[in-house]
Amino acid sequence: MVTDLAQLAEQALRCRLCRDAPAAGKRPLPHEPRPVLQVSSTARILIAGQAPGVRVHASGKPFTDPSGDRLRDWMGISEGIFYDAAKLAIVPMGFCFPGLDANGGDLPPRTECAPRWRAGLMQAMPQVSLVLAIGMYAQNWHLGPARKKTLTETVRHWRDYHGLRPVSVIPMPHPSWRNTGWLKRNSWFEQELLPVLKADVKTLVS
Repeated sequence: MVTDLAQLAEQALRCRLCRDAPAAGKRPLPHEPRPVLQVSSTARILIAGQAPGVRVHASGKPFTDPSGDRLRDWMGISEGIFYDAAKLAIVPMGFCFPGLDANGGDLPPRTECAPRWRAGLMQAMPQVSLVLAIGMYAQNWHLGPARKKTLTETVRHWRDYHGLRPVSVIPMPHPSWRNTGWLKRNSWFEQELLPVLKADVKTLVS
């Protein structure tokens, strides 16, 4: 098993499993894969998102869309810090844009990525001390049975996971503008969770 982070990242960026050897019952990815991730041996914060959207697929750079603007605002950091791999790693649950569903929304992350790459990448980044688990797929992987039945319950109980050792986890909703209604219904997220998130991020990137 490859444990060198640079080698793992290079292999992951060349991955074509979803097109050439899809998981059982899955159709091959209908377009050319373009894995997107950001890793380093010094970043203490890991963003565990869902999967790249169509804009990120085009740019090859994570969160180059309105969701990224909102996420950076939630974290209280600039683009410069966000894209500084020495400070912040970004490893989504699915590395490639999964395509769109019948309603024009993004399909779920491809299931080939996490089993093949995630454990190795995490082992190769033992310095990570804070994971932002965005969405239920990331929360399921990083929290396992500790995750609640719904995303809202999991995020509402964020204090149960914050401060865990050796890795603290903050579960979050996706910063998509589709979730504006959720944010309005759950004002505690911005009032209670975000100040703690911003304080943690400021400490870990300084």
